[in-house]
Amino acid sequence: MTTRLTPYLVMEGTASEAIRFYESALDAKVLFSQTFGEMPENPEFPLPPEAKGLIGHALIKIGESDLMFSDAFPGQPIQKGSNVTICISTNDASEAKQIFEALQQDGHVVLPLTETSFSPAYGQVTDKFGITFQIFTEGRM
Repeated sequence: MTTRLTPYLVMEGTASEAIRFYESALDAKVLFSQTFGEMPENPEFPLPPEAKGLIGHALIKIGESDLMFSDAFPGQPIQKGSNVTICISTNDASEAKQIFEALQQDGHVVLPLTETSFSPAYGQVTDKFGITFQIFTEGRM
């Protein structure tokens, strides 16, 4: 069982620009990048044409550290200060569930832990201190 905590930056349509900047400024290496348009469509959340080129998820490596990115989905407001979350990655869905349930005590579920096109168990929760965590189970990408 492996657990990692990674900063996750949500941008206002500038994730591609930020990634290019960090590649140049910090010698970052892009490990993964996918636009919203490259992801499987979700009929519950139709994708506006202007969102197709926005970053849905990206992972870069700077030295020994990882940094994750996405652009906000159109219509989702970004409040400065809340655009940085912590992604807890694990390779065990039962551990992801345990972490998610522990963090939601006296907190708020942003997105229930569920199977997605990119993870067997993914969800978002804001804990009782106002810190938002993304729980990501490795297994698809």
